[in-house]
Amino acid sequence: MRIVAKIGTASITTDDGLIDRTAIARLVDEAATLRAAGHEVIVVSSGAVAAGVAAMGMAQRPTDMQTVQAVSAIGQSRLVEAYNAEFARHDLVGAQLLVDPYDFVERRQYLHLRNTTERLLDLGVVPVVNENDAIANDELRYGDNDRIAALLANGIGADVLVLLTDMDGVFTADPRRDSSATLIPYVSADDPLLAISADSGGSGRGSGGMASKLVAARMASWSGIRSVIARASRRGVLAGSASDELVGTTFAPHDRVLSARKLWIAFAAEVAGSIHVDDGARRALTDRPNSLLPAGVVEVRGEIERGSVVDVVGLDGDVFARGMCAISGDVLAASIGRHTSDLPPGVSHAIHRDDLVVLRP
Repeated sequence: MRIVAKIGTASITTDDGLIDRTAIARLVDEAATLRAAGHEVIVVSSGAVAAGVAAMGMAQRPTDMQTVQAVSAIGQSRLVEAYNAEFARHDLVGAQLLVDPYDFVERRQYLHLRNTTERLLDLGVVPVVNENDAIANDELRYGDNDRIAALLANGIGADVLVLLTDMDGVFTADPRRDSSATLIPYVSADDPLLAISADSGGSGRGSGGMASKLVAARMASWSGIRSVIARASRRGVLAGSASDELVGTTFAPHDRVLSARKLWIAFAAEVAGSIHVDDGARRALTDRPNSLLPAGVVEVRGEIERGSVVDVVGLDGDVFARGMCAISGDVLAASIGRHTSDLPPGVSHAIHRDDLVVLRP
């Protein structure tokens, strides 16, 4: 079995931002147990920025991107050093893998990442993955590792995605504010996974939160991968997740399986604007795989360039699809309602069906 385990900043750092070696040791112990049982493990670990902030003696996490990138470079080496020391206790070798969005969107980069990861696993190594915060373009970065973990799980054909956090799983309400909140142990594949109420905020030391984990869980489900959100400090959490034991909140895999590119379009890309369509166009897109044609467009909103990702909105205001534009917003706006035979040269569709994901009918 192949398991991707993602751990957040709050779970591997102390309240003052220092790397919690005990927490990393516990995670590595869990990974070593799985390895000894014949499983493959990939760790996706946050914490570089927090470790860099602590190393520099800063009072709080910086807000400007240049400083964030600088302290992530400072902290990343310290983070990997801690992992390597713990892996060595089990005679295991760790490997640092830093990724950015292009590694999942551009096919050549995607294949490089997949092949490298596969080779590391063949060599018996435990990859430790993080977003390349030090050099990532602000407009082209994820800002949290939950979606990266889901995309990686998709790309390498993982069996289970485990999202480790400082809570026991997903609750009916925030248990920190509502004493009547109860744990949701299981979410079926046909459940609206993102309909569960969740606070988008995190601990303040990281950049994720429960909302981003729910997005990652849905991404995993739409990859045909079972996922689990559970407390990082729970004993046996990885082994329990691998054996289908209910150790937190388990999300069942969906029978709908998307490619990594379509997952990125649907859940991970920055949305530049929206294209509003009539009922006929909506039916054409939801009934079967079709491209969106200018004839069905009624309005274009936002600063949209060729290659921008946009929401596709029905007349009722419902966002029912998301896609990557084949033409700019200006060209599309000038082509609204026009049939294919009346379009200018080089314009045939607004969004190609290969770059469009229907989120709901």
